[in-house]
Amino acid sequence: MAGATMPSVLSVAGSDSSGGAGIQADIKAIAAHHLFAQTAVTAITAQNTLGVSAVQALSPELVEAQIDAVFQDIRPDAVKVGMIPTAEVAQAVARALERNGAKNVVVDPVMVATSGSSLTTDAAVLALREHLVPRALVLTPNLQEAQVLAGMDISSREEVEQAARIILELGPRAVLVKGGHFAADQPNADDYLLLASGQDLWIAGERISNPNTHGTGCTLSSAIACGLARGLDVEQAVRGAKEYLTNALRAQLDLGKGSGPLDHLYMLA
Repeated sequence: MAGATMPSVLSVAGSDSSGGAGIQADIKAIAAHHLFAQTAVTAITAQNTLGVSAVQALSPELVEAQIDAVFQDIRPDAVKVGMIPTAEVAQAVARALERNGAKNVVVDPVMVATSGSSLTTDAAVLALREHLVPRALVLTPNLQEAQVLAGMDISSREEVEQAARIILELGPRAVLVKGGHFAADQPNADDYLLLASGQDLWIAGERISNPNTHGTGCTLSSAIACGLARGLDVEQAVRGAKEYLTNALRAQLDLGKGSGPLDHLYMLA
């Protein structure tokens, strides 16, 4: 009798020693969707809920070798790209994804940790724009990242839409501007989705009163990749990921002395 199979998602991201963000959050989110998680570590960080104290980028050659090894055996059905610490790593990741014909690539342009600590360099951001953003089926910037990528300030829903149109010209097939950091006094956390076809929509989201948001961006992008790996279209994958993230926040896990992690496996409680 043949054994069971399941879709696989590859996370290309940094390692978070506190377990709340990065590779560790991605593995938990992918497992919560009952998919098989694989990883290519781009950097090792010393961090906790209070901040990031050290970052060590891995060599571009080692990052590239990890991606090749994954594709040569258990080929992933989707790829999530997170923390890119250097321009050289950005180029290496782009080469490996192109060489292996990666599909359903979700790029989360991680620039700053929840604590406010920088996780990348200016050169890496430029390389991300040039080499990885054009390969994305879905790009998931938060408001601060959208401002950097679009080169403009954002203070209204109209400016969110304008920024998304500018970012779409960089080459992704869809842009999801996350609204969790926008209008924090509002009852909703709405995200704006713009597709290359020109279709656009605001996706309503409930704002959960929870100070523990470490790893929310990593978790959402991984959950979107899970939906794509299962064959959902972009809108369906985004809606499902938002629901999952909302429930993980609603669980009100409270760990650490700063902005703590989510309960990725809330459904097992």
